[in-house]
Amino acid sequence: MATRGLLGAIGRRASPLSVCRYLSFTSASRTISTLVIAEHEGGSIKASSVNAVEAAKLLGHDNSISVLLAGSGQSLQEAASTASSCHPSISQVLVADSDRFTHSLAEPWARLIQLVQQTGVYSHVVAASGSFGKNIVPRAAALLDVSPVTDVTEISEPRQFVRPIYAGNALCTVRYTGADPCVLTIRSTSFPVDLQAADSKSNEAPISQVDLSTFEEESIGKSRYVKLASQDTERPDLGNARIVVTGGRGLKSSENFKMIEKLAEKLGAAVGATRAAVDSGFVPNDLQVGQTGKIVAPELYMAFGVSGAIQHIAGMRDSKVIVAVNKDSDAPIFQVADYGLVGDLFEVIPELIEKLPEK
Repeated sequence: MATRGLLGAIGRRASPLSVCRYLSFTSASRTISTLVIAEHEGGSIKASSVNAVEAAKLLGHDNSISVLLAGSGQSLQEAASTASSCHPSISQVLVADSDRFTHSLAEPWARLIQLVQQTGVYSHVVAASGSFGKNIVPRAAALLDVSPVTDVTEISEPRQFVRPIYAGNALCTVRYTGADPCVLTIRSTSFPVDLQAADSKSNEAPISQVDLSTFEEESIGKSRYVKLASQDTERPDLGNARIVVTGGRGLKSSENFKMIEKLAEKLGAAVGATRAAVDSGFVPNDLQVGQTGKIVAPELYMAFGVSGAIQHIAGMRDSKVIVAVNKDSDAPIFQVADYGLVGDLFEVIPELIEKLPEK
Protein backbone atom coordinates (compact mmCIF):
# COMPACT_ATOMS: atom_id res chain seq x y z
CA MET A 1 0.00 0.00 0.00
CA ALA A 2 1.37 3.45 -0.89
CA THR A 3 1.98 5.88 1.98
CA ARG A 4 -0.70 8.26 0.68
CA GLY A 5 -3.25 5.44 0.50
CA LEU A 6 -2.20 4.28 3.95
CA LEU A 7 -2.64 7.78 5.42
CA GLY A 8 -6.04 7.91 3.80
CA ALA A 9 -6.93 4.62 5.48
CA ILE A 10 -5.85 5.62 8.98
CA GLY A 11 -6.49 9.37 8.85
CA ARG A 12 -4.93 12.38 7.10
CA ARG A 13 -3.48 13.77 10.31
CA ALA A 14 -1.67 10.58 11.26
CA SER A 15 1.93 11.11 12.30
CA PRO A 16 4.82 9.07 10.83
CA LEU A 17 5.09 7.35 14.21
CA SER A 18 1.46 6.20 14.08
CA VAL A 19 2.00 5.00 10.50
CA CYS A 20 4.95 2.89 11.69
CA ARG A 21 2.87 1.49 14.54
CA TYR A 22 0.08 0.62 12.08
CA LEU A 23 2.53 -1.09 9.76
CA SER A 24 4.03 -3.00 12.69
CA PHE A 25 0.59 -4.12 13.87
CA THR A 26 -0.60 -5.30 10.45
CA SER A 27 2.68 -7.11 9.83
CA ALA A 28 2.46 -8.87 13.22
CA SER A 29 -1.19 -9.80 12.67
CA ARG A 30 -0.23 -11.58 9.44
CA THR A 31 2.65 -13.49 10.98
CA ILE A 32 1.73 -17.11 11.61
CA SER A 33 4.06 -19.62 13.18
CA THR A 34 2.91 -23.00 14.41
CA LEU A 35 4.28 -25.53 16.85
CA VAL A 36 3.04 -29.07 16.12
CA ILE A 37 3.20 -31.45 19.07
CA ALA A 38 4.22 -34.77 17.54
CA GLU A 39 4.02 -38.32 18.81
CA HIS A 40 6.52 -40.95 17.72
CA GLU A 41 7.00 -44.68 18.14
CA GLY A 42 9.64 -47.11 16.93
CA GLY A 43 11.72 -44.39 15.29
CA SER A 44 8.85 -43.01 13.19
CA ILE A 45 6.51 -40.08 13.61
CA LYS A 46 2.90 -41.23 13.95
CA ALA A 47 0.52 -40.71 11.05
CA SER A 48 -1.86 -38.63 13.18
CA SER A 49 0.97 -36.15 13.85
CA VAL A 50 1.59 -35.82 10.10
CA ASN A 51 -2.12 -35.04 9.79
CA ALA A 52 -1.59 -32.30 12.39
CA VAL A 53 1.13 -30.82 10.17
CA GLU A 54 -1.30 -30.91 7.25
CA ALA A 55 -3.84 -29.04 9.38
CA ALA A 56 -1.21 -26.49 10.43
CA LYS A 57 -0.46 -25.83 6.74
CA LEU A 58 -4.04 -24.60 6.30
CA LEU A 59 -3.58 -21.85 8.91
CA GLY A 60 -1.79 -19.62 6.38
CA HIS A 61 0.37 -19.63 3.25
CA ASP A 62 3.39 -18.07 5.00
CA ASN A 63 3.10 -20.29 8.04
CA SER A 64 6.37 -21.41 9.60
CA ILE A 65 5.78 -24.89 11.04
CA SER A 66 7.99 -26.38 13.75
CA VAL A 67 7.55 -29.97 14.93
CA LEU A 68 8.33 -30.80 18.56
CA LEU A 69 9.51 -34.30 19.47
CA ALA A 70 10.55 -35.47 22.92
CA GLY A 71 11.96 -38.62 24.44
CA SER A 72 15.39 -40.18 24.64
CA GLY A 73 17.73 -42.60 22.93
CA GLN A 74 18.18 -43.78 19.39
CA SER A 75 14.44 -44.04 18.75
CA LEU A 76 14.05 -40.28 19.25
CA GLN A 77 16.89 -39.45 16.88
CA GLU A 78 15.47 -41.76 14.21
CA ALA A 79 12.03 -40.19 14.64
CA ALA A 80 13.54 -36.70 14.28
CA SER A 81 15.28 -37.75 11.07
CA THR A 82 12.01 -39.18 9.73
CA ALA A 83 10.05 -36.07 10.76
CA SER A 84 12.46 -33.74 8.97
CA SER A 85 11.37 -35.14 5.61
CA CYS A 86 7.85 -36.44 6.32
CA HIS A 87 6.10 -33.27 5.08
CA PRO A 88 7.37 -30.46 2.81
CA SER A 89 5.70 -27.76 4.96
CA ILE A 90 7.88 -28.44 8.03
CA SER A 91 10.40 -25.63 8.63
CA GLN A 92 12.30 -27.21 11.51
CA VAL A 93 12.24 -30.12 13.92
CA LEU A 94 12.78 -29.42 17.62
CA VAL A 95 14.10 -32.29 19.73
CA ALA A 96 13.91 -32.45 23.54
CA ASP A 97 16.20 -35.30 24.54
CA SER A 98 15.60 -36.32 28.15
CA ASP A 99 14.46 -39.39 30.07
CA ARG A 100 11.69 -37.25 31.59
CA PHE A 101 9.73 -37.46 28.32
CA THR A 102 10.27 -41.14 27.54
CA HIS A 103 6.82 -42.31 28.65
CA SER A 104 4.86 -39.24 27.46
CA LEU A 105 3.64 -38.20 30.91
CA ALA A 106 1.47 -35.12 30.62
CA GLU A 107 3.07 -32.92 33.29
CA PRO A 108 6.64 -32.75 31.93
CA TRP A 109 5.31 -32.52 28.36
CA ALA A 110 3.08 -29.55 29.30
CA ARG A 111 6.04 -27.78 30.92
CA LEU A 112 8.12 -28.48 27.82
CA ILE A 113 5.50 -26.87 25.56
CA GLN A 114 5.43 -23.84 27.86
CA LEU A 115 9.23 -23.59 27.69
CA VAL A 116 9.34 -23.90 23.88
CA GLN A 117 6.52 -21.35 23.52
CA GLN A 118 8.40 -18.83 25.67
CA THR A 119 11.40 -19.25 23.38
CA GLY A 120 9.68 -19.42 19.99
CA VAL A 121 6.54 -17.29 20.66
CA TYR A 122 4.32 -19.25 18.28
CA SER A 123 0.93 -17.99 17.15
CA HIS A 124 -0.56 -21.51 17.14
CA VAL A 125 0.05 -24.81 18.92
CA VAL A 126 -1.47 -27.88 17.22
CA ALA A 127 -1.76 -31.54 18.21
CA ALA A 128 -3.79 -34.50 17.00
CA SER A 129 -6.92 -35.22 19.00
CA GLY A 130 -5.88 -38.69 20.17
CA SER A 131 -5.12 -39.95 23.65
CA PHE A 132 -1.66 -38.33 23.48
CA GLY A 133 -2.97 -34.90 22.54
CA LYS A 134 -6.02 -35.03 24.81
CA ASN A 135 -3.76 -35.82 27.76
CA ILE A 136 -1.18 -33.09 27.17
CA VAL A 137 -2.88 -30.14 25.46
CA PRO A 138 -5.30 -29.10 28.26
CA ARG A 139 -2.44 -28.96 30.77
CA ALA A 140 -0.25 -27.02 28.37
CA ALA A 141 -3.08 -24.58 27.62
CA ALA A 142 -3.61 -24.01 31.36
CA LEU A 143 0.09 -23.20 31.83
CA LEU A 144 -0.08 -20.81 28.87
CA ASP A 145 -3.29 -19.25 30.30
CA VAL A 146 -5.33 -19.80 27.13
CA SER A 147 -8.44 -21.78 26.24
CA PRO A 148 -7.90 -24.64 23.75
CA VAL A 149 -10.16 -25.32 20.78
CA THR A 150 -10.61 -29.08 20.63
CA ASP A 151 -11.44 -31.66 17.96
CA VAL A 152 -11.26 -29.25 15.01
CA THR A 153 -12.47 -30.72 11.72
CA GLU A 154 -12.10 -27.67 9.48
CA ILE A 155 -9.92 -24.55 9.47
CA SER A 156 -11.77 -21.62 7.90
CA GLU A 157 -9.36 -18.85 8.90
CA PRO A 158 -6.24 -18.64 11.11
CA ARG A 159 -8.54 -18.10 14.10
CA GLN A 160 -11.83 -19.53 12.94
CA PHE A 161 -12.54 -23.24 13.14
CA VAL A 162 -15.30 -25.82 12.80
CA ARG A 163 -15.76 -28.57 15.37
CA PRO A 164 -18.50 -31.16 15.99
CA ILE A 165 -20.85 -30.93 18.95
CA TYR A 166 -23.69 -33.11 20.26
CA ALA A 167 -21.83 -36.32 19.35
CA GLY A 168 -21.27 -35.12 15.80
CA ASN A 169 -24.92 -34.29 15.07
CA ALA A 170 -24.15 -30.59 14.67
CA LEU A 171 -21.16 -28.49 13.66
CA CYS A 172 -20.09 -25.41 15.58
CA THR A 173 -18.07 -22.53 14.13
CA VAL A 174 -15.66 -21.15 16.72
CA ARG A 175 -13.73 -17.88 16.48
CA TYR A 176 -10.75 -17.68 18.83
CA THR A 177 -10.31 -14.17 20.26
CA GLY A 178 -7.83 -14.87 23.05
CA ALA A 179 -4.14 -14.19 23.34
CA ASP A 180 -1.40 -16.14 21.58
CA PRO A 181 -0.92 -18.98 21.21
CA CYS A 182 -4.13 -20.34 19.74
CA VAL A 183 -4.06 -23.95 20.96
CA LEU A 184 -5.83 -26.60 18.85
CA THR A 185 -6.41 -30.30 18.75
CA ILE A 186 -7.44 -31.56 15.32
CA ARG A 187 -9.35 -34.64 14.24
CA SER A 188 -6.71 -36.38 12.15
CA THR A 189 -9.21 -38.09 9.82
CA SER A 190 -10.40 -34.65 8.67
CA PHE A 191 -6.98 -33.62 7.36
CA PRO A 192 -5.74 -36.34 4.99
CA VAL A 193 -2.20 -36.03 3.70
CA ASP A 194 -1.10 -36.17 0.09
CA LEU A 195 1.14 -39.23 0.36
CA GLN A 196 3.28 -38.31 -2.63
CA ALA A 197 4.02 -34.84 -1.26
CA ALA A 198 4.53 -36.11 2.28
CA ASP A 199 7.02 -38.74 1.08
CA SER A 200 9.23 -36.22 -0.67
CA LYS A 201 12.86 -36.30 0.44
CA SER A 202 13.82 -33.11 -1.41
CA ASN A 203 13.01 -30.80 1.46
CA GLU A 204 14.59 -31.97 4.72
CA ALA A 205 14.00 -29.56 7.59
CA PRO A 206 16.86 -28.75 9.97
CA ILE A 207 16.91 -30.49 13.36
CA SER A 208 17.57 -28.43 16.51
CA GLN A 209 17.98 -29.46 20.12
CA VAL A 210 15.76 -27.79 22.72
CA ASP A 211 17.74 -26.11 25.51
CA LEU A 212 16.53 -27.86 28.68
CA SER A 213 18.93 -26.07 31.07
CA THR A 214 16.05 -24.02 32.51
CA PHE A 215 13.60 -26.93 32.64
CA GLU A 216 12.36 -27.24 36.21
CA GLU A 217 12.83 -30.57 37.95
CA GLU A 218 9.60 -30.16 39.88
CA SER A 219 7.72 -30.00 36.58
CA ILE A 220 7.90 -33.79 36.44
CA GLY A 221 4.77 -33.71 38.60
CA LYS A 222 3.09 -36.38 40.67
CA SER A 223 2.40 -38.89 37.89
CA ARG A 224 4.71 -41.87 37.61
CA TYR A 225 5.12 -44.42 34.86
CA VAL A 226 4.18 -47.91 36.10
CA LYS A 227 4.05 -50.22 33.07
CA LEU A 228 2.88 -50.57 29.51
CA ALA A 229 0.35 -53.27 28.72
CA SER A 230 -0.06 -53.88 25.00
CA GLN A 231 -0.73 -56.71 22.61
CA ASP A 232 1.72 -57.58 19.83
CA THR A 233 -0.19 -57.81 16.57
CA GLU A 234 0.54 -57.63 12.89
CA ARG A 235 -2.82 -56.03 12.16
CA PRO A 236 -2.91 -52.41 10.88
CA ASP A 237 -3.22 -49.57 13.37
CA LEU A 238 -6.90 -48.91 14.08
CA GLY A 239 -6.65 -45.15 13.62
CA ASN A 240 -5.12 -45.33 10.15
CA ALA A 241 -6.37 -48.62 8.67
CA ARG A 242 -7.98 -48.74 5.20
CA ILE A 243 -10.45 -51.38 6.41
CA VAL A 244 -11.93 -51.70 9.91
CA VAL A 245 -14.03 -54.66 11.10
CA THR A 246 -15.95 -53.86 14.28
CA GLY A 247 -17.91 -56.07 16.64
CA GLY A 248 -20.54 -55.07 19.14
CA ARG A 249 -22.46 -56.54 22.03
CA GLY A 250 -24.15 -58.91 19.61
CA LEU A 251 -21.00 -61.10 19.62
CA LYS A 252 -21.99 -62.10 23.19
CA SER A 253 -18.54 -63.27 24.36
CA SER A 254 -14.80 -62.80 23.93
CA GLU A 255 -14.64 -66.27 22.40
CA ASN A 256 -17.12 -65.31 19.70
CA PHE A 257 -15.17 -62.09 19.08
CA LYS A 258 -12.40 -64.22 17.60
CA MET A 259 -14.61 -64.48 14.50
CA ILE A 260 -14.16 -60.75 14.01
CA GLU A 261 -10.40 -61.13 14.39
CA LYS A 262 -10.32 -63.96 11.85
CA LEU A 263 -12.37 -61.98 9.35
CA ALA A 264 -10.09 -58.96 9.85
CA GLU A 265 -7.08 -61.19 9.22
CA LYS A 266 -8.59 -62.35 5.92
CA LEU A 267 -9.24 -58.75 4.86
CA GLY A 268 -5.97 -57.29 6.14
CA ALA A 269 -8.09 -55.05 8.35
CA ALA A 270 -7.91 -53.51 11.81
CA VAL A 271 -10.25 -54.72 14.56
CA GLY A 272 -12.60 -52.32 16.32
CA ALA A 273 -15.21 -52.64 19.04
CA THR A 274 -18.09 -50.73 20.54
CA ARG A 275 -18.00 -49.47 24.11
CA ALA A 276 -20.55 -52.12 25.07
CA ALA A 277 -18.20 -54.84 23.81
CA VAL A 278 -15.26 -53.30 25.67
CA ASP A 279 -17.23 -52.85 28.90
CA SER A 280 -18.33 -56.49 28.65
CA GLY A 281 -14.68 -57.54 28.58
CA PHE A 282 -14.72 -58.99 25.05
CA VAL A 283 -11.65 -56.96 23.97
CA PRO A 284 -9.26 -54.37 25.50
CA ASN A 285 -10.32 -50.72 25.46
CA ASP A 286 -7.65 -49.65 22.94
CA LEU A 287 -9.93 -51.15 20.26
CA GLN A 288 -12.90 -48.97 21.16
CA VAL A 289 -14.33 -46.87 18.33
CA GLY A 290 -16.54 -43.92 19.19
CA GLN A 291 -16.82 -40.58 20.85
CA THR A 292 -14.88 -41.78 23.90
CA GLY A 293 -12.65 -44.10 21.88
CA LYS A 294 -10.86 -43.71 18.56
CA ILE A 295 -12.16 -41.70 15.63
CA VAL A 296 -11.75 -43.63 12.39
CA ALA A 297 -12.50 -42.91 8.74
CA PRO A 298 -11.42 -45.95 6.72
CA GLU A 299 -12.30 -46.70 3.12
CA LEU A 300 -14.42 -49.64 4.34
CA TYR A 301 -16.06 -49.96 7.76
CA MET A 302 -17.83 -53.25 8.59
CA ALA A 303 -20.01 -53.42 11.70
CA PHE A 304 -21.30 -56.73 13.08
CA GLY A 305 -23.76 -56.85 15.96
CA VAL A 306 -23.46 -53.07 16.38
CA SER A 307 -26.72 -51.34 17.24
CA GLY A 308 -25.45 -47.88 16.29
CA ALA A 309 -25.51 -45.78 19.46
CA ILE A 310 -24.96 -42.10 18.78
CA GLN A 311 -21.61 -42.16 20.60
CA HIS A 312 -20.33 -44.96 18.36
CA ILE A 313 -21.58 -43.37 15.14
CA ALA A 314 -19.73 -40.16 16.09
CA GLY A 315 -16.48 -42.11 15.82
CA MET A 316 -17.00 -43.73 12.39
CA ARG A 317 -19.54 -41.75 10.42
CA ASP A 318 -16.85 -40.28 8.13
CA SER A 319 -15.96 -43.74 6.76
CA LYS A 320 -16.15 -43.89 2.96
CA VAL A 321 -18.29 -47.07 2.80
CA ILE A 322 -20.19 -48.47 5.80
CA VAL A 323 -21.48 -52.04 5.85
CA ALA A 324 -23.72 -53.19 8.72
CA VAL A 325 -24.98 -56.63 9.70
CA ASN A 326 -27.59 -56.86 12.44
CA LYS A 327 -30.59 -59.09 13.04
CA ASP A 328 -32.65 -56.06 14.21
CA SER A 329 -34.01 -54.32 11.11
CA ASP A 330 -34.70 -51.18 13.17
CA ALA A 331 -31.11 -50.82 14.47
CA PRO A 332 -29.91 -47.18 14.15
CA ILE A 333 -26.71 -48.35 12.41
CA PHE A 334 -28.73 -48.92 9.23
CA GLN A 335 -29.48 -45.18 9.05
CA VAL A 336 -25.83 -44.40 8.31
CA ALA A 337 -24.89 -47.63 6.49
CA ASP A 338 -24.31 -47.67 2.74
CA TYR A 339 -25.05 -51.41 2.71
CA GLY A 340 -27.11 -53.19 5.33
CA LEU A 341 -27.89 -56.85 5.86
CA VAL A 342 -30.57 -57.99 8.29
CA GLY A 343 -29.27 -61.34 9.40
CA ASP A 344 -27.61 -63.46 12.04
CA LEU A 345 -23.92 -62.52 12.31
CA PHE A 346 -23.13 -66.06 13.51
CA GLU A 347 -24.17 -67.26 10.07
CA VAL A 348 -22.91 -64.32 8.02
CA ILE A 349 -19.35 -64.07 9.39
CA PRO A 350 -18.43 -67.78 8.93
CA GLU A 351 -19.77 -67.64 5.37
CA LEU A 352 -17.72 -64.52 4.63
CA ILE A 353 -14.58 -66.13 6.08
CA GLU A 354 -15.15 -69.23 3.99
CA LYS A 355 -15.61 -67.37 0.71
CA LEU A 356 -12.81 -64.81 1.14
CA PRO A 357 -9.42 -65.85 -0.29
CA GLU A 358 -6.40 -66.13 1.97
CA LYS A 359 -4.27 -63.00 2.26
